[in-house]
Parts: sequence; C-alpha cells; structure tokens
Amino acid sequence: MQTLGRCTVTTERDVDSLVFDWGTIHMLSEARVTGSDSISFGTVVLQPGKGHIRHNHPDADEIIYFVSGQGDQMLDDHDPVSLTGGACIFIPKGVYHSTVNRGDAPLHLIVAYIPAGSEQALREDPNVQVIPARERGQGLGKRK
Repeated sequence: MQTLGRCTVTTERDVDSLVFDWGTIHMLSEARVTGSDSISFGTVVLQPGKGHIRHNHPDADEIIYFVSGQGDQMLDDHDPVSLTGGACIFIPKGVYHSTVNRGDAPLHLIVAYIPAGSEQALREDPNVQVIPARERGQGLGKRK
C-alpha cells in the first residue's frame, strides 16, 4: 500500500482476503484501508457453480461490474438475467439481489457500496474466513 498525500494506492495483496465457500472478496477501499466512508470498492471472484444468496443492503446502493466470466444476476426478485464481462448493474438501497457463476471458469466482479459501510457485514458473516494481508505477503510496500 502507498499513501501519496491524501491519496492511497492498494492492491489485493495489501488487504485482507474474505474467503467464503463460494469465492473470495478483497475490499480495496473501505474505511479500515483507505479511510473512505463515502464509498467502498472491491473485487469478487465467484467459483464455477457458486454464488451468494439473496440479500439486500438497506443503507447503501451497490454497483456490480462484470469483469469476466458468465453469471446469473437476480435483481428485485425478478427472474435472473444472464450477464457476461462488460455488464454493469446499479442496485438501489434495499433491493434484493443475488449472483451465481454459471460458467466453467471463475467469475470476476468489481463491487462498490455507496455510502461505504455495508461491506462490514461480510466480515461478520459466520461463514467467512478472514485471511489478513500480512499472512499472505507484502503488497506495494509500507504505508507512509
């Protein structure tokens, strides 16, 4: 991790891995990492055939961007739509949604919560294994 003035540069190696039976999340920008409370941002990898259950975020909008792979996205309790790399989804506060990887390869996503804070529920999930960054090796270097 690098701090340049009031700015921060992070990589997945700089932040904790949140590991679930369905995949892994790295929150690259959140209050505990960058001090941001206006938005949080991270990467998600869903393993083939896996996904997360129907849920919502009562206090935050969410944006999901499909980087690569193929998945079914359920939105607002409608039938799932099949999406691939390049798709961007805006999910307003309180709307139920879920994502399932329907491809043969990992599904790579980018997620953002506006405002930040909803991502903390991931750390509180009883099924998460948090692997601290320090146990996985060095990232960009020391924080200044």
